[in-house]
Amino acid sequence: MTLLLVEDDALLAETLADALRLEGHEVRHLDDGETARARLSDPGHGVAMVLLDLNLPGCGGLEVLQALRRHDRDTPVLILTARGAVEDRVRGLDLGADDYLAKPFALDELEARVRALLRRRTPTTELTVGSLVLDTRHQRFTLEGEPLALPPREQRLLACLMQHAGEPVDKARLAEEAFQGAAMGDNAIEVYVHRLRKRLGSTGPALRTVRGLGYLLEAV
Repeated sequence: MTLLLVEDDALLAETLADALRLEGHEVRHLDDGETARARLSDPGHGVAMVLLDLNLPGCGGLEVLQALRRHDRDTPVLILTARGAVEDRVRGLDLGADDYLAKPFALDELEARVRALLRRRTPTTELTVGSLVLDTRHQRFTLEGEPLALPPREQRLLACLMQHAGEPVDKARLAEEAFQGAAMGDNAIEVYVHRLRKRLGSTGPALRTVRGLGYLLEAV
């Protein structure tokens, strides 16, 4: 993945670029705000992630961030700055930065933050619980490799339970996450859960009722 490092301290930039390349990344370095703003104003910038200093010659890092976020809300931005003022941090996050790392910092921490942001950028397209698989891109379920056809409400409920597999989820949370807070009858979710149990049968993951906590989907 191509990372764009925008940092005017040449020695620090060289150190960071070397460390990130050792992690397997391609790194492009820019040392002034004007050039970075021009690069990131282009929707075809081709950058997987931006590491951005705030105090830059030409124009500030916050202006660079604004230029990117006018057309691109997805590319992760990690702010690197010596500024310790809370208002600078808040302003950067409000403008769309994803994380903030104050100088000086350990290279190990930087590398961990980069890995976390890149994982977040790449959405999971498949959820698996035992023999049950959900293709999240196309909202298709398979059970033991065979298509599992479900009505829309059961699809949404099962997808929510799969996202929380291994932990009990109560009715209120299911109503909020699976049905966008729509008013549900007292027994509606119980009915859907009962139907899902029958559809999953003995070959699928177990859908258990945990007294006082909600419903738990887990592989068996």
